Amino acid sequence: MNVTNSKQSTDNPQHWSHIKEAGTLTGMRLIYWLYRLFGRWFFSLIMYPVALYFVMTKPTQRQASRQFLKAHYKIAPHRWRMPPNNLHVLMHFKSFAEVILDKVLGWLIKIDESDFVLTSPQTVDTLLADPRGQLIIGSHFGNLEFCRGFMHRYRSKVINILLYDKHAGNFVKMMQKQNDESRLNVYQVDEFDMTTILTLKEKIAAGEWVFIAGDRIPLSGVERTVEVDFLGDKAPLPIGPYMLAKALACPVNYMFAYRYPAAGNKVLFDVMPMGDKVAISRKNREADIRYYAQQFADKLHEHCLKAPYQWFNFYNFWQPLKQDNDALDNTRERG
Repeated sequence: MNVTNSKQSTDNPQHWSHIKEAGTLTGMRLIYWLYRLFGRWFFSLIMYPVALYFVMTKPTQRQASRQFLKAHYKIAPHRWRMPPNNLHVLMHFKSFAEVILDKVLGWLIKIDESDFVLTSPQTVDTLLADPRGQLIIGSHFGNLEFCRGFMHRYRSKVINILLYDKHAGNFVKMMQKQNDESRLNVYQVDEFDMTTILTLKEKIAAGEWVFIAGDRIPLSGVERTVEVDFLGDKAPLPIGPYMLAKALACPVNYMFAYRYPAAGNKVLFDVMPMGDKVAISRKNREADIRYYAQQFADKLHEHCLKAPYQWFNFYNFWQPLKQDNDALDNTRERG
């Protein structure tokens, strides 16, 4: 596995954890008010100037968007009328602005099952009928709030969300205050110590679910990552979800939810069972983890091809190590 100084990533201003959350509770209320008063078409329309503002003022995110869209074009040129340019970056940012509305709606309004397109209704029914605790590995592709909302509102599952990102945690806590009936618990984690593991094992034993993202390197940097193939290049993914799965010894599922243009812009909802338990041996530890991480990467790749504008990792996804090393070199030069 890649090894580097863990302090590099948290010091690097381009690390994803330095991307501030957009908006406050007042801003979220304004978004919801505009939606209720004028409808989605009006909200969608006014997001164009908002997206343009962010394209012009966020060079790191703009570069990351262009990098991803070009990687997508290289893999699937038949899905594009022309090579991605600044107009496509604008559309990418607009999709991100709209998903903020969806995140708010996922908490504040009743989610109707007719809004979803299930890739496998039988798999979803089987999952919902399973009384056992589950580990759910999601991503920053699409809108995980739809996953949480769909499960919570229709089956009253208790869901525990593990977040590395303090900004996302702030958003969830704001939304919890607006929805007193929420059965969602949020845990800010940097690393999984024994106390955290034991707490989560108790929740799994009680039939609760645990959500964790599988697509962002931990705050400690690339030290605890494994390389996988993703959109034609090597990318680091965190080992944490799979080490946690081994410790919890519970069923594991990959889960995705996102607006899908080919389905009338409904929410495509996909669940892929990974297995009842994760087996990671001491002898083949890295290979075993890479196997599971590559499964996740392949599924993420599959969905990215369908809806590239639903990709919301606005940082150098493929080479964070290079950014970390560049930042460290610059620090040494200034010293």
